[in-house]
Amino acid sequence: MKVEEQVTGPVLNRLRRAQGQLAGVIAMIESGRDSREVVTQLAAVSRALDRAGLKIVAGAMRQSLAGDGEHDGEPPMTEEQVERMFLTLA
Repeated sequence: MKVEEQVTGPVLNRLRRAQGQLAGVIAMIESGRDSREVVTQLAAVSRALDRAGLKIVAGAMRQSLAGDGEHDGEPPMTEEQVERMFLTLA
């Protein structure tokens, strides 16, 4: 199942933001910043990635519940598949 079109834009925005934050974390480490500051920023990157993943899972759930998950000859995801995808983020 492809990423739902209506979530693609927001997910890409979150991932680009996380990419920028991660570049900042790398720069912080390279410049010898305090470990507490680095970990705080690293946690922000992690939250941004989690939110992007949850947005994708929510879109998959919506598609499956609506029964419109069939794309490229693939049937909608089962409840178990969606649950497994969700738990992958945990």
